[in-house]
Amino acid sequence: MEEVKNSTADVAVVGGWLEKVRAYGELMKFRLSTFVVLSALFGYALAVPQVDWAKLALLAIAGFSITGASNIINQLIEKDFDKLMRRTAGRPLPTGRLSSREAEVFCVVLTLLATFIFINYFNIRTTLVALLSLVLYGFVYTPLKRVGPISVLVGAFPGAFPPMIGWVAATNHFGWEPGVLFAIQFFWQFPHFWAVAWLADGDYKRAGFKMLPNGGQKDVRTALTITTYTLFLLPVGWLPYLLGMTGITSALVAMGCGILFLAQTFHLMRETTDRAALLMLLGGFVYLPVVQIAFLLDKIV
Repeated sequence: MEEVKNSTADVAVVGGWLEKVRAYGELMKFRLSTFVVLSALFGYALAVPQVDWAKLALLAIAGFSITGASNIINQLIEKDFDKLMRRTAGRPLPTGRLSSREAEVFCVVLTLLATFIFINYFNIRTTLVALLSLVLYGFVYTPLKRVGPISVLVGAFPGAFPPMIGWVAATNHFGWEPGVLFAIQFFWQFPHFWAVAWLADGDYKRAGFKMLPNGGQKDVRTALTITTYTLFLLPVGWLPYLLGMTGITSALVAMGCGILFLAQTFHLMRETTDRAALLMLLGGFVYLPVVQIAFLLDKIV
């Protein structure tokens, strides 16, 4: 009987640790962080003549760490607001699966790990941009969400830094090339952010978040604003080719994807429905990786 009790206790302990690990993974927003890190790896791979796989792995670890730390700061600040929204009420902090103290310690550890890797295996420029990204996302963009849609502009900067970070990590210099990679992801941020804000409008209003432009209305004017920003993707998609970073094939792919993405914003203007916003959001998730993969393949081939 005693052995059964001990076995049950051991299972409970293991289950408790697994739940903690799962909660820490949720706190880092693992899926979102993966998307961000892949953009950084893309920037690195595009910049180097031959990939150093060990450095690529280190960049991935540092990228996950700094992105996870940024997400933790965001959730620490918004813990009480997350309780008000259906989409976030189940997060580790609102549910108490992790304490604020645990989250703070984990955030510091991740930040120190990322900083150590960036400084020792890459360069100070990469480190500074990564830390700037953390500060802008965690301490500027996050509180501005309750002020107005200016938060989307601010949030677009850290959201567009990853491919630039990858390029600078590989080359240790700024220039037109990382600037172009930044610009593509920067303008992509606006339809992405606003599609999310459109779909989560009810939740956001309960928490006092003001993300949508034009007074926060889900109407034609807001859809037109989204279309205007999406238009910039068409010319900037040609810049890697014009700078000699890639070939004509990827420029045509970027143009085609940009036109399809733009068409989805026109559909949103016509319908002004959540379904149209969801299609636009999905289109954005397809646009960025397809274009980035096209740039890489064009460089290799």
